[in-house]
Amino acid sequence: MNTHRLPSSPHSSKIAFLSTPVPFLPLQRSRFPHLSSKRILVPIRRPPRRCSAVNKPNWTARIHDTPPDFDSQLSSAESGVAGWLINISVAILPMAKYYGWSQTTVGVIQSAFFWGYVLTQIPGGYLADKYGGKQVLAAGVVVWSAMTILTPLAASTNLGVLLLARALLGVGEGVAMPAMNNMISKWVPETERSRSLSLTYSGMYLGSVVGLLLCPAFIVSFGWQSVFYFFGALGFFWWAAWQFWTKSTPELSTTMSEKERAYINSKMRAGAANKSSLPTSVPWKLLFSKKATWGIIIAHFCATWGYFVLLIWLPTYFNQQLGFDLAASSFLSVMPWLAMFVSANAGGFIADAMRARNISITTVRKTMQSIGFLGPAAFLALVSTTTDPAMAVTYMTTALALGSFSQSGVYANHQDIGPAFSGILLGISNTGAAIPGIVGVALTGYILDTTGSWSLVFGIAIFFYLFGTVAYNALGTGERVF
Repeated sequence: MNTHRLPSSPHSSKIAFLSTPVPFLPLQRSRFPHLSSKRILVPIRRPPRRCSAVNKPNWTARIHDTPPDFDSQLSSAESGVAGWLINISVAILPMAKYYGWSQTTVGVIQSAFFWGYVLTQIPGGYLADKYGGKQVLAAGVVVWSAMTILTPLAASTNLGVLLLARALLGVGEGVAMPAMNNMISKWVPETERSRSLSLTYSGMYLGSVVGLLLCPAFIVSFGWQSVFYFFGALGFFWWAAWQFWTKSTPELSTTMSEKERAYINSKMRAGAANKSSLPTSVPWKLLFSKKATWGIIIAHFCATWGYFVLLIWLPTYFNQQLGFDLAASSFLSVMPWLAMFVSANAGGFIADAMRARNISITTVRKTMQSIGFLGPAAFLALVSTTTDPAMAVTYMTTALALGSFSQSGVYANHQDIGPAFSGILLGISNTGAAIPGIVGVALTGYILDTTGSWSLVFGIAIFFYLFGTVAYNALGTGERVF
């Protein structure tokens, strides 16, 4: 039997520095013969025939021609965002003991990050949409890495200087999500965006895992100051790798073949406006006049209330409420974040599977977000009913894992309703989403000082999860609005 050999794939196999290992599943090559690297046996006595199953959309395939390390590079950036944020959540325990801080003071210190974070959401989105996400994110990394290294010096000076350093760190990290959202909108077709966004943003959870594993060990061995020196230096190494490997758009890539570039461009044109038709100014009034925008803003706010409070205060909860030694109980401490990493990526595959079956994007987003709200609400309520540490960790892990389905809900919705303004839309919603970091994190410290009630802390988060469910299902849409 004779065979017909198709051209080999031009995919690169390089792996990004500090990137998250990502399992890429086999490509259904016969759907895209110009990209296939497999040999297909074709009998001479009859014409080649494609199986009907192959012609159906296959959600397990990585069908876009984006370089395999692109998502991993963005995921490693999100790992940094969470890693640099969670380091003080662990280090704050010995710092508070050393400096004699109350829980209220600890809450204010932890919330200071968000004072700066809220300021650069909209500017970060605007600059990313105008100049590209690569350099905007790179500038942010330099700022937050420098402020991380300076944190011990700031703490030893006085409380005001420490608050300023934390706020400036937030200024740097504030541009990260808008910049990455902008880059994904330029690299990834709509039909595969849930997976790409889930992989990228799940890096936050992996960063939390790394931080919770490394920080206690560094504190025990070298003192709490070493945590900030290590993560700050790591940021500058990551910046160098990012500058070397990453491009803002496929057009700027020097390692991509023309076939790859043409394929990405053709897929992007099928799901978004042609680049030449993009507006040159931001229609602010139009953006805020649509209920879809407000659906995203409200849902993003409600989702991050629980997330930021738990991200910042969970080490304290494990240590003071459950009696865990974070160094000795590191596996239990990281279980919720490992579960979130797995669950976020599973949610992305499920969302794209629904899209492949022609389920409307609106239904997909609302379904995923409802799981991301109602799941945490139910299991946080259960956390409040138990005093058994094992059950508390189990409930907390399940709550956070289900909450990560939001990555395929509201977090992916900006590019659905306005791909031309994806960066600025995320900047707008993330500005609102930073408020829980300012108010919720500080309020938690006050509640713990005055009442000592973790049930009250969880109850407030449950309220916002339920409110967000109603608001997003009433206002949200997956259809293009702008």
